[in-house]
Amino acid sequence: MMPAAGALLGSALLALPVTAHATAAPDPAVRPAAGAAATAAAATGLDDPAKKEIAMKIVSSAENSSLDWKAQYKYIEDIGDGRGYTAGIIGFCSGTGDMLDLVEHYTQVKPGNVLAKYLPALRDVDGSDSHAGLDPNFTRDWAKAARDAEFRKAQDHERDRVYFNPSVRQGKADGVGVLGQFIYYDAIVMHGDGTDPASFRNIRKRALSKAEPPSRGGNETAWLNAFLDARVWAMKQEEAHSDTSRVDTAQRVFLRKGNLNLNTPLDWKVYGDSFHIG
Repeated sequence: MMPAAGALLGSALLALPVTAHATAAPDPAVRPAAGAAATAAAATGLDDPAKKEIAMKIVSSAENSSLDWKAQYKYIEDIGDGRGYTAGIIGFCSGTGDMLDLVEHYTQVKPGNVLAKYLPALRDVDGSDSHAGLDPNFTRDWAKAARDAEFRKAQDHERDRVYFNPSVRQGKADGVGVLGQFIYYDAIVMHGDGTDPASFRNIRKRALSKAEPPSRGGNETAWLNAFLDARVWAMKQEEAHSDTSRVDTAQRVFLRKGNLNLNTPLDWKVYGDSFHIG
């Protein structure tokens, strides 16, 4: 998970729970109303290939200041947020467990790959910002691995398993459309879905104290506004996330326009940069 703001957080962030291993399962308490379920089933979901491509671009605009998300397979740096190295198409982090999961999966698919030798170090640094056992060649080898189609497929696999698929499942269970599913996805990318107060499931729980999702008879726009309010609260709990423009000048823009299906053209701003998808 990669916060786009690179502010230093100091030792306080190191106490954050590791959340990347957890995935979101649809709330078992959600029982979609027949009409809401039928509507959700009939509508295009974020898992439609064209919509998924839009989602990747919007997330990349926030994470990498670029719509070219496919250029990010090779990306790696320590952005000083207490999570160690941040890398790849979704900001896998050496300190939050999802980078370890990725390299483990890649090694299962392709034993002896250039990153396999770093698995002991990745296990040791999980939960910290340490580079022990990774420097000086890990970043070079990551970029080398990114030239391998199997590693790019492994990044896609872990992005979908940990972040994309769980958010789409929960969005459909809640009866929200493409925009709502994207709002969930962006939240899971940034916050993970662990047990800490700022995780996706607790953002959603906080929103439930203010509104009901369509599956429970609520208004979709009101529900998504409540969710975004809870998301902003969660972002402000951590300095690296405290710039909330990816919500304020992107997701809320789409929501205010009533674009619940995330139809193009789309215009938004993130961290002062303007973006457009025609």
